[in-house]
Amino acid sequence: MGLFSSIFSLPLAPVRGVIWVGELIQDQVERQLHDPAALRSELEEIDSAAARGDLSAEEAEQAQRAALDRMTGSGAGPIDRKE
Repeated sequence: MGLFSSIFSLPLAPVRGVIWVGELIQDQVERQLHDPAALRSELEEIDSAAARGDLSAEEAEQAQRAALDRMTGSGAGPIDRKE
């Protein structure tokens, strides 16, 4: 029976390959999004841009908040917040 099931499932092999590659990409993206070193680097870049004057204090605070929210998985985004 193993031979017959292999033959009949052979057309699905490319689909399985695409799913596997998609899962690998998703794992890598999640790993990068939750990497403390990447977060620190992003926060340092925001600080240096604010020091150069490329970002206002409010823009820098919003960017920092967005980075920290992304790291902690907080659901409160800029649209959900009431000011």
